[in-house]
Amino acid sequence: MKVGAWAFCLLLAAGGAAAASPDEEARDLMRAAQSDLAIGRNPDAVQKLERALAASPSAPLAAEVQASLGSAYLASGRIADAERTLTAATERARQANRPQTLAAALNDLGNLRAAQGRFAEAQSNYREAIDAAGAAGSKALAARASTNLARALADEGRRAEASGMLPKIAAELRTLPASRDKAYGLVSVGRLYARLGDGTRSAGLLREALETADTANDARARSTALGYLAELYDRGGRSADALQLTQRAIVSAEEADAPELLYRWQWHKARLLKAQGTRDEAILAYQHAVRTFSTVRADLAASPGRGAFRESVGPLFAELADVLLDQSGRLADAKVAASYLTDARNTMELFKGAELQDYFQDDCVAALRARTTGIDQLAPQTAALYPIILKDRLELLLTLPDGMKRFTTAVDADTLTREIRSFRVLLEKRTTAEYYPHARKLYDWIIGPLAAELDRQQISTLVIVPDGALRTIPLSALHDGQQFLVARYAIATTPGLTLTDPRPLPRENARVLLNGLTSGVQGFAPLPYVGQELDAIHTLYGGRVLRDGDFTVSNMEKDLAETPYSIVHIASHGQFAAEVDKTFLLTYEDRLSMSKLEQFLGLSKFRTQPVELLTLSACETAAGDDRAALGLAGVAIKAGARSALATLWTVNDPASAIVVSDFYRALRDPAISKAKALQQAQLGALKDPRYRHPNYWSAFLLIGNWL
Repeated sequence: MKVGAWAFCLLLAAGGAAAASPDEEARDLMRAAQSDLAIGRNPDAVQKLERALAASPSAPLAAEVQASLGSAYLASGRIADAERTLTAATERARQANRPQTLAAALNDLGNLRAAQGRFAEAQSNYREAIDAAGAAGSKALAARASTNLARALADEGRRAEASGMLPKIAAELRTLPASRDKAYGLVSVGRLYARLGDGTRSAGLLREALETADTANDARARSTALGYLAELYDRGGRSADALQLTQRAIVSAEEADAPELLYRWQWHKARLLKAQGTRDEAILAYQHAVRTFSTVRADLAASPGRGAFRESVGPLFAELADVLLDQSGRLADAKVAASYLTDARNTMELFKGAELQDYFQDDCVAALRARTTGIDQLAPQTAALYPIILKDRLELLLTLPDGMKRFTTAVDADTLTREIRSFRVLLEKRTTAEYYPHARKLYDWIIGPLAAELDRQQISTLVIVPDGALRTIPLSALHDGQQFLVARYAIATTPGLTLTDPRPLPRENARVLLNGLTSGVQGFAPLPYVGQELDAIHTLYGGRVLRDGDFTVSNMEKDLAETPYSIVHIASHGQFAAEVDKTFLLTYEDRLSMSKLEQFLGLSKFRTQPVELLTLSACETAAGDDRAALGLAGVAIKAGARSALATLWTVNDPASAIVVSDFYRALRDPAISKAKALQQAQLGALKDPRYRHPNYWSAFLLIGNWL
């Protein structure tokens, strides 16, 4: 035992404990945070670094902690927090004369701004970082910032300038001793050469990186160099060499216990095997990649640009679903073919859960899955539609009471997405019928192929698990040429079949908390018909009413802590944004975040069941913002509610009051499901000449449990 450790044990034996100084505490927390970041536990790292900063370390160390915290925020996708913290860290580092810390913070700030397309600011940050790294004598950090500067120039289209920088950066890196930093630096320059079209120099630098990693005996760096060299060979048509290198990269990633690399190389191996036509082996490799990724926190795939989770990781799940669907179509045995369909759907379920977890940046998805078994058997006359948007087609998996059936529409993802975007924008123009051709076309693509089967099985309730851009539109407004879809089916949406608890709860003696704003506050317009809406619901159910000045965050917190409400109704402005920290509901004096809402709904010490229904009757998501719509789709999960009734856009105030009141009126009948109650309310609006246009009624979505 070391002397220091022995002395510490003596202190404990004597009944005393050495109190750590603020600097010691901060350093311990920083080291622990670095370990968390290395394995993708970004929120844990953030929490530790926030504690380290709160410990009030000395000024020089505070600058380092703040720079590390900004970097952790960036890795977690908390862009606003990252920019604010990194900017503050640069000022602190300048004041404390810490050029190394200054260089690191400026480099991260440049990465953030480059990811946002703010290239001029990013380049300025990188140049300052290069100067600061030079002052600190850190060649590795200077080379990293220089490479990032070259990449930002290439991003801006200044390819010749970017290419001209690379020989000098490579030469500087070669002067460094063998280390992980040197190997990674060579990999970065090599990858940039590949992007600029110089495969020969790229391969040379990647091989140098591999030699450096071998000399440093660094398995993680070795895996990185091997994996990117394999990708380069694959693009050059050397698939056999690429497969061999990829297998070596997988072995090194396993040796380094680096799942963030392992899943990437397993994924590349799967693609190579698929291209060779060895489908069974490709499926196995894809499944290994998905399994590896699923063991790593979803934060691992987050990027400074956010919204990139679907673009960066989604293709892995989609490609596996694609080969499973393809294999299903090749099998004569119906039972085995059906198992491949189930595997394809389960693959997309895993992705939907990971995507929601990435959006909310917490474990709400895992917590829900621990409480529910999901949907094993659908009720009579109910079907679940599971669209899977693939690059070249739309797959439709229809789960019926007697099993699953597959339908395929020959429309590529880009064409489908453009049609969805047009439909959404035109739905919000309630003075025209320009939406109609798009409503017809989308009906033909999404519902048309399965309409006969739905009729044959006398389906009356359709539960839809929307994918991607489909989350941004109400499928109730699709049109078959005779009528809207809502006239044929009660429609509900859910973010995932395994993320839905299908058990109904008794509605007798429902306890209701009604919250709403009628007056304009904080720059938002008044909602005068909210009073009518609250009065109508109160007449039906009674309950507690918090209106205007009484509708405050503190009053909500108090009431929800004291009473286990089964229905929580919020009639106020709300916005769902691409970043969860910009998503909010408006109260009289403040904004209620999703995290606060989740906290409040779980407050009651008497609560044994989740809130049965959370209604948000004036929220909106921006047209074309798939990630914001993802937040809306997951609101019931985040809030800990069994169901949510919410709107895709702000509905005309008097129309909203009528639809919501009619929904609650229908809901009083225990024989009517929540989905059918919404259908009745929407059909009522549709029959009113004033509100016939789908803009007035289709924005309402029932999310989660539909019973």
